Amino acid sequence: MKNRLIIMFVAGLVLAQPWMSAGTLPVRESPAGDTLVAVDAAVPQCRLSLEQCRNMALENNAYVRNAALDVNAARAQKQEALAEYFPKVSVNAFAFYAFDPMLEIGLKDIIGESDFSNTLQNYLNSFASTYGFDPVYSTLKHGITANVSVMQPIFAGGRIVNGNRLAALGLEAAGLQKNVIERNTSEDVERAYWQIISLEEKMKTLDQMTSLVDTLYRDVNAAWSAGLATMNDLLQVRLKKNELRTGKIQLRNGIRVSKMNLCNSIGVRYNPYRSVRNDSIPYIDDIILTDRLEVEGSPDMYYQPEEEVAARQDESRLLEISVRSKQLEKKMAMGEALPKVGIGASYGYSEMVTDGRMNGAVYAMVQIPLSDWGKTARKMQRYDYQLQKAMNEKEYLDAQLVLQVRKLWIDLESAWEQLLVAEESVSVAKVDVADLTAYYKAGMSPLSELLQAQTRLQEAENDYIDQSINYVTALRSYLDRTEK
Repeated sequence: MKNRLIIMFVAGLVLAQPWMSAGTLPVRESPAGDTLVAVDAAVPQCRLSLEQCRNMALENNAYVRNAALDVNAARAQKQEALAEYFPKVSVNAFAFYAFDPMLEIGLKDIIGESDFSNTLQNYLNSFASTYGFDPVYSTLKHGITANVSVMQPIFAGGRIVNGNRLAALGLEAAGLQKNVIERNTSEDVERAYWQIISLEEKMKTLDQMTSLVDTLYRDVNAAWSAGLATMNDLLQVRLKKNELRTGKIQLRNGIRVSKMNLCNSIGVRYNPYRSVRNDSIPYIDDIILTDRLEVEGSPDMYYQPEEEVAARQDESRLLEISVRSKQLEKKMAMGEALPKVGIGASYGYSEMVTDGRMNGAVYAMVQIPLSDWGKTARKMQRYDYQLQKAMNEKEYLDAQLVLQVRKLWIDLESAWEQLLVAEESVSVAKVDVADLTAYYKAGMSPLSELLQAQTRLQEAENDYIDQSINYVTALRSYLDRTEK
């Protein structure tokens, strides 16, 4: 029996690999957490790879969609600024009707008040009554006018040119911001994906430990029945079994919550309750992540100089755009104090003072602001301060970008070293368990030491899984910034 137990234990260690093979069938735990049952083929399943999750996140994530809307808004603003180059065409119409004429002109209004004008006015009044005309000229009782005008700006102090340049920078900045949000979203989804994989691999470790403890329990129970083991030994193994069952319940709930978080991030619908059947939406346990962790080699092959990597970042270009935008805003403020030149033409119909007729005109406009120089000078000072502030921020944040890239590399090296340590710890823990198993069977070691060794092996394997996830995510974060 001792030899059989050792063989089964070693076989269990061999099978306790951290990653599931591609041919393994999906399984689901029973509600008790002890038995593994095959997944019902009739239940709708959802199989997701990491690349699919990334793509769905970029399609469905609210922040990514909003970033795309910002790009469209910046593109529309650029087209809006481009329209300033073209003539402004307008159609104007005006009509009025007054209760009394707005303009009345008599003889005295022309030659003034005098004896002579009074005499003439009397003669005029008598003739008017005789011949039937009004001695006072009145007009503007009603009228109408309508015309089409075209105004072409020739020079506007450089504000049109600089406004278009500023709009182009805004479009570029919106595109860069969208890239940054997409990168951050992709990294968040990848971390959430690997967190689930980590929990699933820890569940496999618990399954292997449960199998080993079940075998040990059967052997200790047989030895106790034969009077070769104490009741205390049997109770210790039972306590270990309950500890593993509790860990599996907690881990299973953690997997479900993590899957829900991932599904919410990528826009996948799911059914959180087994008791509520839905043939079109998969139950949360039936959402299967297909990718498995592949730990690549040493990170030394991926190193690139920090300054070069930082200079290629979208954030670095955004800082340059910030400084350039302040420079253009300063030029536009200066343009408010410069002359404005434009030419125009209009043509239309008028029926105001005279009979209605068509007429047209061409004109030129020159506007020279004289009283705004003091205000403009203060505004220029304000933009000078803002420009200097933007340059100071760029200098500081450029250094921070270099520091960020350097930190990513240091974290990557640290994750690799911790992974190697964790791998060695697993090897040591396996040897320790194998030795203590042999010692216990030979009666040279208490059962408690064997159970503690199995616990250390479980902790070492869980730590190896965590360090593997940390290394892969650290490598992905570094490559996301260097692969440009």
